[in-house]
Amino acid sequence: MISIIIIILGIIMIAAAFYAIHSKSLLSAIISAGVISLLASVVYLLLAAPDVAMTEAAIGSGLTTIIFIFTLRKIKKGGLDD
Repeated sequence: MISIIIIILGIIMIAAAFYAIHSKSLLSAIISAGVISLLASVVYLLLAAPDVAMTEAAIGSGLTTIIFIFTLRKIKKGGLDD
């Protein structure tokens, strides 16, 4: 049963990766990359690696997504000199 869930999550991750690559909006691509990291943390949790899952959720989907969105907003405002 767990292998079926992992396969489904893997397929969703691949679809989100293709969406991130082909998306016209940078914000959509950033959010899609965050979803990929979040699903990866669920896969790690299902594979009985809770320490890796917590690290992936905190760094991969949390901090990295926030930094990318912050950088995108700074670039759209006109530069990093503000």
